[in-house]
Amino acid sequence: MKHYQESTETVLESLKTSSSGLSMDEVARRREEQGYNEIARKDKQSTLSMFIDTFKDPMVIVLLIVAIIQILLGEAIESLIIFAVLILNSILSVVQTKKAEDSLESLRKMSTPSTTVIRDGRTANIESRELLVGDVVVLEAGNNIPADGRLIEAESLQVVEGSLTGESVPSEKSIEALNEDTPLADRINMVFSGTLVTYGRAKMAVTEIGEDTEMGKVAQLIQSASAKQTPLQLKLEAFSKKLGLGILILSILIFAVQAVRIFLGNPDDIYVPLLNAFMFAIAVAVAAIPEALQSIVTIVLSVGTNKMAKQHAIIRQLPAVETLGSTGVICTDKTGTLTQNKMTVVDEFIPNGESSLFSNKPETWSESERLLIQIAVLANDSTITEKGETSGDPTEAALIYYSNKQGVPYESLREKYPRLAELPFDSSRKRMSTVHNINDETLLLTKGGPDVIISLCSRIKMNGEVVDMTEEHVDMLLQKNEEFSNQAFRVLAFAYKPVDSEAVAIEDESDLIFVGLLAMIDPPREEVYHAVEDAAKAGIKTVMITGDHKTTARAIARDLNIFKEGDLSYTGQELDQISDEDLLANLEKISVYARVTPENKIRIVDAWQKKNQITAMTGDGVNDAPALKQADIGIAMGSGTDVAKDASAMILTDDNFVSIVRAVSVGRTIYSNIKKATAYLFSGNLGAVIAILVALFMNWVSPFTTLQLLFINLVNDSLPAIALGLEPGEPTVMDEKPRDPNESIFAGGTLKTVVFRGTVIGIAVIISQFIGLQYSNEMSIAMAFTTLILSRSLQVFPARSTTQTSIQAGFSKNKFVILAFIACAGLYGITLLPFVREFFSIPTDFGLTEWAIAAGLALATTIIMELKKIVLPSKAV
Repeated sequence: MKHYQESTETVLESLKTSSSGLSMDEVARRREEQGYNEIARKDKQSTLSMFIDTFKDPMVIVLLIVAIIQILLGEAIESLIIFAVLILNSILSVVQTKKAEDSLESLRKMSTPSTTVIRDGRTANIESRELLVGDVVVLEAGNNIPADGRLIEAESLQVVEGSLTGESVPSEKSIEALNEDTPLADRINMVFSGTLVTYGRAKMAVTEIGEDTEMGKVAQLIQSASAKQTPLQLKLEAFSKKLGLGILILSILIFAVQAVRIFLGNPDDIYVPLLNAFMFAIAVAVAAIPEALQSIVTIVLSVGTNKMAKQHAIIRQLPAVETLGSTGVICTDKTGTLTQNKMTVVDEFIPNGESSLFSNKPETWSESERLLIQIAVLANDSTITEKGETSGDPTEAALIYYSNKQGVPYESLREKYPRLAELPFDSSRKRMSTVHNINDETLLLTKGGPDVIISLCSRIKMNGEVVDMTEEHVDMLLQKNEEFSNQAFRVLAFAYKPVDSEAVAIEDESDLIFVGLLAMIDPPREEVYHAVEDAAKAGIKTVMITGDHKTTARAIARDLNIFKEGDLSYTGQELDQISDEDLLANLEKISVYARVTPENKIRIVDAWQKKNQITAMTGDGVNDAPALKQADIGIAMGSGTDVAKDASAMILTDDNFVSIVRAVSVGRTIYSNIKKATAYLFSGNLGAVIAILVALFMNWVSPFTTLQLLFINLVNDSLPAIALGLEPGEPTVMDEKPRDPNESIFAGGTLKTVVFRGTVIGIAVIISQFIGLQYSNEMSIAMAFTTLILSRSLQVFPARSTTQTSIQAGFSKNKFVILAFIACAGLYGITLLPFVREFFSIPTDFGLTEWAIAAGLALATTIIMELKKIVLPSKAV
């Protein structure tokens, strides 16, 4: 039997303690068994280890091998360039990783520094970490609860458990045992670590400490929740392995063919020919690997984070920018995310038939309406600070906000009718009463749950007159209360009666006069309606996951068009009773999950991931943190807990669901731009490889030196690729369905584009080298290099779009492309300087005529690429 199902006496007995607390001898003994009330730290990966891990990429390994060989061959400049680029990439990666989540640390910060306990029958103040199972803890309003416990005494206790359960309204507590299995949010005789006492006082027997508490379980879930690689990371990693292996095989084959040729020729000295053959093979490796790809992707993603920051979305993990673009499901919390996290009065009922909201003209109100507002404000302990913040129960705060909105400042009512006496709210009575002198008459004003208040009323105010309460009246009131409840409204009833004296007792809360009902709800944010609609238009399913009641959650979801005809809703308990197979079978139909636990949230996210859907999870509470980490992208609210923020990949500074949809749009655009940049880089590299292979087949000299290829790959190509990453989004970007997460980065016609452009560039370079060979080997290398570098620089214009020419796309829409080309032209000009030519193997007799031929061939490649879009149009990448 669980502690919440046991009586207080049984609980104390099972914990081997008493209301006098543990003895000091027992404390010492249990300390050895239980340790301390704290969450164990998880060892973090060292910075050095992170740095070393970045060198495990297959393409990086190939480059390292090339660099080491270059050193052995005495080619120091080339090797230093390779090492510099690899180290830069590693530093960028480590810097991003060091910003990773620190959820467990935030959980520790939520611990209460000290706690009042009873030991040996005496009250003592101890550090919270020293608590033990069996300790008796004294709780008062304002206390953070330091461990999980079973209440053994409780007087009007209310606890805010929103950070753990997701509920915005304080939970009313009692000591009564519960007979059935009960969800965590409904265990009214239990309190939990990390939650806050807002009202009343109590004593609890500690039942769990440290990692065994509900908060500790969240910490363990955060540890066990696996951080997901983004679709782009997975695609680049898979491609890197294939490319690295292919390049090694190709380089070995090239060297083998060259070596066979050398040995068949029976030369007197095989060392120099073999060395040249080896350099030929290395040139292929360098030409094929897009050394700057990782850096360019990182830069493009970083630019994306700046765009998103301007739209209230702070990216904590760079790959999250791209992941947003492929998101197919958003699992969102209700409270504070879809709703305002602010209880608001939305309807009222006066028995004389007036059942619409008041006007903000008090002079036009009926006597019943005026009295209803007076009771709502005066039998109320909440206040509004100068900063506009509220203190007290959120439901009571809604009442004073409502009074202000109706043109009756709550302070003026309280000043005019000061409180003379009170009967504080009690969870067993479910009501509160205060005494005031109104219009020279002493009145007892009472508010509380409708069932309770109606049962205490013998009369009712109708059309300004007090009449006896009949069964018809009771049926009318109960029916109206049910109507409100079916709309997921929280309902309060208001009554009063004249009294002879200020001195009142609980017995005086009888023979009351019923006045009316007020209905409240935590309403949806206005802008969320359009955001949910836009998400659906983009093929993204919105799923509500909340700790609130199913009726409330479903009503809000239906209002927002998240819950549609034929959809299903489950509570956490119902979810626990179905198999994974049944969950997967009905997953697309389930739009609302209510009364869920952190474990439920992870299971829901995991189920969508098994459906091959890129899943985003929004949340703001501690209870959301494990699922935020488990999701492909966790989205925390800026007003949420530090734990949720640390477990997330993105934080919304305005807590606005709309910002998620905008971020998805930016993410889709960025992924498209990354594909454009990738196609640009590989097209140029393919052109170089084709030229090298043809030279090998024709037994020509290698068309490029290693330094020339590194200069093009690392320096020249980087700026145009980054400029492509800054292309504006297409107007239809949010009209498309989310892309398949298994889709290759070369899907959607990208591979065909790479092959076509690479072949065109390769043919131009081959022709240029052939012409150069008519002069000398040195001239052929210079002309091939010039054609390749200019072709790749000019390619930035057709690379902007697969469907539009540069003129159609508009040069003014992305000025960075023009600036990048000008910069590339300047960089190439540097290689022609007299004191630089020698390093780049450009002979002194390479003049204007040779340059014009090479440049003309390069320009021809761009014209052919643009004409292809007109003659053979294709779909957008």
